[in-house]
Parts: sequence; C-alpha cells; structure tokens
Amino acid sequence: MHENRETSRVPAEQAGRSAKAQSHNADMHALEESDRCVVPVKQPNKEGQPLAEAVEGRRRPKENDAQSNTSPTQSGERVSQGLSGVRRVARERKQEQFTALLHHVTISLLWESFEALKKNAAPGVDGVTWHEYETGLEDRLNDLHSRVHRGAYRAQPSRRVYIPKADGRQRPLGIAALEDKIVQQAVVTVLNEIYETDFRGFSYGFRPGRDPHQALDALNAGVQKRRVNWVLDADIKGFFDHVSHEWLLKFLGHRVADDRMLRLIQKWMKAGVSEDGTWSETTVGTPQGAVVSPLLANVYLHYVFDLWVEVWREKVGQGDMIVVRYADDLVAGFQHQADAERFLRDFVNRLAKFGLEVHPEKTRLGVSVGKESRKHSRFLGSRTIVGGTQKVTL
Repeated sequence: MHENRETSRVPAEQAGRSAKAQSHNADMHALEESDRCVVPVKQPNKEGQPLAEAVEGRRRPKENDAQSNTSPTQSGERVSQGLSGVRRVARERKQEQFTALLHHVTISLLWESFEALKKNAAPGVDGVTWHEYETGLEDRLNDLHSRVHRGAYRAQPSRRVYIPKADGRQRPLGIAALEDKIVQQAVVTVLNEIYETDFRGFSYGFRPGRDPHQALDALNAGVQKRRVNWVLDADIKGFFDHVSHEWLLKFLGHRVADDRMLRLIQKWMKAGVSEDGTWSETTVGTPQGAVVSPLLANVYLHYVFDLWVEVWREKVGQGDMIVVRYADDLVAGFQHQADAERFLRDFVNRLAKFGLEVHPEKTRLGVSVGKESRKHSRFLGSRTIVGGTQKVTL
C-alpha cells in the first residue's frame, strides 16, 4: 500500500485474471474476460514514446503544492514528479487501482492546460474566449483550482454545433465552456500517465505522439510482413453518440478508484447539451469535440475491443492476423477466410453487448486470394491499396 497521496490498490477479486487470460486450455468464456481487467498475452506493435507538446513561456501562477516540481521525460515533456510516480506504478503493476489522483490537478497543471488550448477556438455556452480568460489569469486559475478541490466546480453543458460530413449529413460537435476545457485537459494529462502504459501498440487514435500516418504505415507493414489474404475494414456506427455511461465508469474503475476524479468525469457526462438556447439531458454518449472525449473513447474501446481482440487472436484465430485501430475506425487482416468470417460475426456480437454496432455501409470484408491480388481499404478516409509490394493512398 502506497502512502496516501500516491495510493493504489489491487482488489482481491482481480488476482489471477492475467493467468487465466493466458491459459490455452480456457474455454470460449475467456473471450468475455476482457470485460474485466485482463492482460492478454500478445502485444503486436511497440508502443511509441509520447512527443512533447510546446507550451508558450509565461510566468506561472503561484502555488504552494509540493507536488508541482517538474522534470523532463525522455521526450522533453514536463511531467510532475508525482505524475512520474503514477506512470511508474501503472507500468509496473497492471492490476493497480489509483485512489488518490485529483491532487495532481495543481494550479501549475491548470496553467499548462490553459496554454495547451487552441487560442482561437469557438467559445462554449459561457461565451468566454481564450484571450478573455487570459486577463487576470492567475486569480482565475487559483479560484478554479479551489472550486475543483472543494467540490464546488460545476460543469456547464456543451454548446452543440454541426459541421458537414463527406456524405452530406451533419456531424454534431459539443463545444465545452473554457473552464471545462481547462479542467478536462488537466485530467487527461493525469490519466494519460496511467492509460499510456495500458493502451495497446495497435491503437493509434488521439494518443500522444501518434497520428494517422503512423496508423497507415503500421497497416502497410503488417500486410507486407504477414500472410494477409482477407481484409476487414470496419467502422463503429455513431460510436461517440452511443458510449454507455454505465460501462464507461466500470471500465474506468479498473484503474481509477479516486471517487473525486470519477465524480468529476460524471459531471461532464451529465452536463447535457445546449442547442439554440435549449438544454437537453445526455444519458448516453460523450460529445465529439470535448477535450476529454478522445481519452474516454480510447478507454472504452480498450476494454470493448483491444483486449478482446488479443484474446480472440490467441485462442480462436488459426492463421496470421493483424489489426490496426484508430479511434472507432479499424482494419483487421487475416490469412484464412474462415478466420475473417468468424471474426466479423464475433465482432458484431461483441459490440452488441455494449450497445454498439458496425456501420453497414462502411464495413467491408475484402475477398482476395493470392499474393499478387490487391485489397482495397478505405481506412481513415483514404483509399489504401495493399498487396504485393505496393501501397498507394488516393
């Protein structure tokens, strides 16, 4: 048991799950073990080191928090000594639950989070812009820090706007109020120290130091190095709109046992949306456009898909298999037709358990036989031709 400010624990009921996931004699029920905190056996891709994010120079607001001292990571990113300890424990103890995380949301971290925001972004329901909030910044952040830690902070509803999609439809976005963006960015910084040690190498979406080009390169490399004759290009229909709050909190609870941190996340989930001045409740989903949404989405799919697919490949698949996921868009490649077809059926059933479904128009299983054949995959909005020794993005 760690000292209170770095507290983490291993629940007794989680003991031995890793061993069960690795047992080759377990029956098909093992495929459901990834609903809990399973640590599957294979990690196909190496996880990259997060890259530094530039922060403009400015005098930091004063604070007396002893945890505010920072040290550079290998990438040059400034991380508090306390957060470095969180990452170390998270990396070394995969079953740990962290019971004291909110104290890492310091005034210094709020300052860095403010600086990391887009300075010309549209305002939320508060109507406050980045430049307006900058006036009297020190006093504002001191007050915000106090409200967060006293439990007096209140999340505001997201302002709903729409942007056009390629198919002519409208994509809803939720623009958070400025203080909500600041606190969300700070929470993401803290939780990344845990989840960047957990997330799988084939997950590329909205992660530090990773981008779509790397996902496409990984896909191409996998096709070239493995015996891939069948390609599944899958998209989850309306994913951000159908994230179950109940399941999300269960998944977060595998690692986060700080009730104050969990209540903070719940405030954002329950804040609702404001459209043309009318407020509406949100009982499901996480707003696209919110600072915290990409991390929450990755946590959700880490348990719904990533851990599950590793167990599936180990216990069900008969031939070579590759997988690359970028948020709710993924590609899986298979050596055998039977594996590809069974995986698609099992994947559909897996999603249904969590209130999700594949997009029927964007999900395709490419039928291709022979090394010289080419498979067409529209991954990340690009048409990628894979097969032989060629890769062309149109």
